Amino acid sequence: MKLKLDDQGHAVLQDGKPVYVKDDGAEVAFDVMGTTQTISRLNAEAKSHRERAETAEKALKGFEGITDPAKAVEALQLVANLDAKKLVDAGEIDKVKAEIGKAFQTQLDAANGNASKLEQQLYAEMIGGSFARSKFAMDKLAIPPDLVQAYFGKAFAIEDGKVVAKDANGNKLYSAANPGDLAGFDEALEMLVNQYPGKDHILKGTGASGSGARDSQGGGGQQKGNFGGSKSDRVAAIKQMTSGA
Repeated sequence: MKLKLDDQGHAVLQDGKPVYVKDDGAEVAFDVMGTTQTISRLNAEAKSHRERAETAEKALKGFEGITDPAKAVEALQLVANLDAKKLVDAGEIDKVKAEIGKAFQTQLDAANGNASKLEQQLYAEMIGGSFARSKFAMDKLAIPPDLVQAYFGKAFAIEDGKVVAKDANGNKLYSAANPGDLAGFDEALEMLVNQYPGKDHILKGTGASGSGARDSQGGGGQQKGNFGGSKSDRVAAIKQMTSGA
């Protein structure tokens, strides 16, 4: 980034903040005080997280090998109540073990199923809802939100209850206007679109239309793919269009 200067060579200010010009021509007002405070806050949070992790690791040392404490306690109570001699005499130990394992697996499968269902509902609400409400998608993109999500949705995830965006290398996207903070949804989506090789096909006013972009290879501007079909048909049409196939 370069500092923006006026005709007299003085730094341009916006709300008392120096304005910088990024490589792509976008302008950002750099909040020095806010950045300093953010760095201090992040350092303090990192120290706190490290101390909690160290404390937790020490506390868990004595429970190595136990993946479900509640089930471990339940099993110990069950074993304590068994008449071991009678079980050995009757040859029932293996049977009891099998029944315990079967009951535990049933409960585990049910819990995993419920967790997966809740995770899907959370993803649909937080990420799907963000695409549906995105001002950037509505104002700047020439394709509907469901197609925007179909292509760019894989870049978003939920971590610690927040929507987080990552680039193609798995790196989290941070805000340009607020260094040190994660990029908000619309800012992250704009970054991803700007990095997308076929962005000219999906941006409004760059040769795209609301019903889908035209063939960039010529041929009279014939539209590729079935944009009037199902969602999967439209996603395939977008991929075909942007790949030049």
